[in-house]
Amino acid sequence: MKKATTTTNQQQQYIREAYHAGLWYEDHPTQLDATLTNFLTEAETTYFTDDSKLGIPRGVIAPHAGYRYSGPTAAYAYTSLVEALRASWSGTIVVLHPSHHEYLDGCAISGASVIKTPLGDLMVDDSLRSELLATGEFSVMRKSTDEREHSGEMQYPFLQKAILDATRNSDKEKTASTMARTSSVLVLPIMVGAVHHDQEIHFGKVLAPFLSRSNVFTVISSDFCHWGRRFGYTPTSPPDHIKMTKSIKDIHEYIEWMDHVGMDSIASQEPGAFAKYINLYKNTICGRHPITVYLSALKENKERGEEEVQIHFVKYAQSSPVKHDHDSSVSYASAVVRKV
Repeated sequence: MKKATTTTNQQQQYIREAYHAGLWYEDHPTQLDATLTNFLTEAETTYFTDDSKLGIPRGVIAPHAGYRYSGPTAAYAYTSLVEALRASWSGTIVVLHPSHHEYLDGCAISGASVIKTPLGDLMVDDSLRSELLATGEFSVMRKSTDEREHSGEMQYPFLQKAILDATRNSDKEKTASTMARTSSVLVLPIMVGAVHHDQEIHFGKVLAPFLSRSNVFTVISSDFCHWGRRFGYTPTSPPDHIKMTKSIKDIHEYIEWMDHVGMDSIASQEPGAFAKYINLYKNTICGRHPITVYLSALKENKERGEEEVQIHFVKYAQSSPVKHDHDSSVSYASAVVRKV
């Protein structure tokens, strides 16, 4: 892969088009809205939370495959963003996503001024982008790199849908104020490249003071295990010295067990533990770099007494159950990050 072309000239901003609309998800606004409504309604009905006993949502981990595959799982994460918006939150949604097509040794910020979705436009936070660029640690994506990458784009219709749904508050007295707050919600995508572990820790520390701000909500985009010959990954049992905690019959059961080991390491909020897991199992979690950067930021903020959170995984699914070595599947997991 060639190294991604970037620019540090903020004057060269662009409008990011909905490049994958019509392929990975519906491009017709009414159809897309109906699809996401069904996903979110099902998630809200199935996953009930007593908000009075939980801290406010601060972020989510969500998958980024085509909506027919990962949309139902992603909805379990995005119910928490609707919850936050309907309460009192407003500000900037930072999206940390991987790079599937361009080699990037570092992190690059979207250079867009506007992000198009079939449900409406998302405005990019130019002020926060300027603050991050002032650190000297980030480059800026060019338009072609930004648009080709699907892992960010698959979050954007969900973001816009959450903003729209938050204005449809059943409490009519609050609707006007809610609309005013949600209309000012901004986004800022950041692509996390193929960085080594020391860089992951470094970028986490750089981002920590920004992500701990009360007006910042963080979305981490990642699918989980990509199993099959076409992915070059076909384990059916753990490394020899690892004992499984449950008996399995089919391959998909092993994949689920292995994914949950990784999910537990993420929930521990120890970037070193997650890195050790990846090194041991070689699990093909495509968002492993943004996940580790985020875990590093959480650890830094906790150690500095800035913020403490809990990570709860709320949904897990697979695109198909693998039973034979010629099968393939991709796993999806959603998590909600809540302030302690």
